[in-house]
Amino acid sequence: MTQVKPPLSPRATCDVSTATKSNPKSREIIHHRLVDRFLGFVCDILDFNLVKMQTSTYGALKGSIGFGVQNQRRVSGFGELRNRTSTVSRNLCVTDRSICCGGLCLSSASMGAKLAGLRTGFDGISMSTLKARSVQARASDGDLENLVPSKPQGKSSGTVLPFVGVACLGAILFGYHLGVVNGALEYLSKDLGIAENAVLQGWVVSALLAGATVGSFTGGALADKFGRTRTFQLDVIPLAIGAFLCATSQSVQTMIVGRLLAGIGIGITSSIVPLYISEISPTEIRGALGSVNQLFICIGILGALVAGLPLAANPLWWRTMFGVAIVPSVLLALGMAASPESPRWLFQQGKISEAEKAIKTLYGKERVSEVMHDLTSATQGSVEPEASWFDLFSSRYRKVVSVGAALFLFQQLAGINAVVYYSTSVFRSAGITSDVAASALVGAANVFGTAVASSLMDRQGRKSLLLTSFGGMAASMLLLSLSFTWKVLAPYSGPLAVAGTVLYVLSFSLGAGPVPALLLPEIFASRIRAKAVSLSLGMHWISNFVIGLYFLSFVTKFGISSVYLGFAGVCLLAVLYVAGNVVETKGRSLEEIERALSVAT
Repeated sequence: MTQVKPPLSPRATCDVSTATKSNPKSREIIHHRLVDRFLGFVCDILDFNLVKMQTSTYGALKGSIGFGVQNQRRVSGFGELRNRTSTVSRNLCVTDRSICCGGLCLSSASMGAKLAGLRTGFDGISMSTLKARSVQARASDGDLENLVPSKPQGKSSGTVLPFVGVACLGAILFGYHLGVVNGALEYLSKDLGIAENAVLQGWVVSALLAGATVGSFTGGALADKFGRTRTFQLDVIPLAIGAFLCATSQSVQTMIVGRLLAGIGIGITSSIVPLYISEISPTEIRGALGSVNQLFICIGILGALVAGLPLAANPLWWRTMFGVAIVPSVLLALGMAASPESPRWLFQQGKISEAEKAIKTLYGKERVSEVMHDLTSATQGSVEPEASWFDLFSSRYRKVVSVGAALFLFQQLAGINAVVYYSTSVFRSAGITSDVAASALVGAANVFGTAVASSLMDRQGRKSLLLTSFGGMAASMLLLSLSFTWKVLAPYSGPLAVAGTVLYVLSFSLGAGPVPALLLPEIFASRIRAKAVSLSLGMHWISNFVIGLYFLSFVTKFGISSVYLGFAGVCLLAVLYVAGNVVETKGRSLEEIERALSVAT
């Protein structure tokens, strides 16, 4: 292999300057040697990368090398090597010499020195960097997770956090509507005269899930047609009306209709909150901001728990609990009126000037051209119409869509709802008789784990957190199962069951909880993103509904220990599936991921 010569150092440059001053006759010889050394270094790099240019199809090495380049070549890498060759145009000329390497001719005329500027070379592009990008960035089904992250973006003058916060009002409503009925069911059943009717109580609970299934399938189509922010505003209608009907209901029928409308609202929210956050977040912090969605869902559930505290003293407080949800719904509509639309959606609609304005608001004016270049590169040469639902099942998209659906299926089949449902019984066996205390401990573990996941998402990566999460969940489920059946552990069954429950919730919140909703908008192409996210979330709600419907029947027939053992097996299957099918996306822009997966599939 050709040995790469190092670039000129500052000390070497100083030595050149001293030598030329002390002995002017040697100036031309020294200049020739230094130029030869530098050009040898350049040629080695170009030889190494241009050979691989035939098989590489991603990105572009922008800028021109100002040595009288006769044949410009575009060097491809998974990430865009943006503007890093700008400093190479240094007017370096060599007298009566012409050097060619790797098909790139470097012709020279007169020697204009400015050698001190050469030490900056390629603005930090080293041989190892280029090698990593050309070798590790080959897109194939088996090695996409080894992609080298592109260089983190510089600090921008834009602001994203306020708009992510507004979107997370939808996540809070998601969690609140899920959790509010747990504390209120007993009291509203007495008030509405269904205390002895378990079927109608079941309808009050499950109507939300049925509505969420419908909403999750419609959210993607609405987001594609009207845009992300407008869909948020439209979503407020079922959320606010549903909460109002629940709070003022005088019959169980009105309560069910209200829950159904609220379910449609949170179903739409469940699909567009992660979609919007992923599309407006900078690449370098997209993982952290995306996992905030799950964090706020947990906060919403905890908020519902806290809202139920006055119920014991005031049995009619349940109406206030439902009515409170109107406030964040209205705030969501007002906030989205002032929030920028997704630049990616605007670009897809051909609204270029509006997309540039949104980018300027989100990232700062200094990154407008960079982001617009990414968007243009992702769709270059593509005149495809908007994707239909049937396109999701085509050979082109079938594999990546199946990964999204499978992740949510594993998330639900891993037993999270069963663990939460049985947590109060488990805690009672350990001497914790307060249901509120048990729910608070589980909720606190969920919030803590999600906060930790948010801090690790952009450092450890999505895939590694998923593997750790499902592995921890399998171990926790095994501990829970053994604590109920193994006689040796009988004296410690209560504390072990509590430990298993808390460890399970912590493991879930580290990966299986937040990652799927974050990962899906990243791996889906922009053409199918909204609909594919909706389809995957639909799988989430359907599996949630089915598990809730048949879980107690399985417990009655097989026993809770056997059911927990089955959940442990599902978690192990999830580990194998994630290891073989999920790709790592940390540090990549959505456009870079789309280009790589498009070639790979």
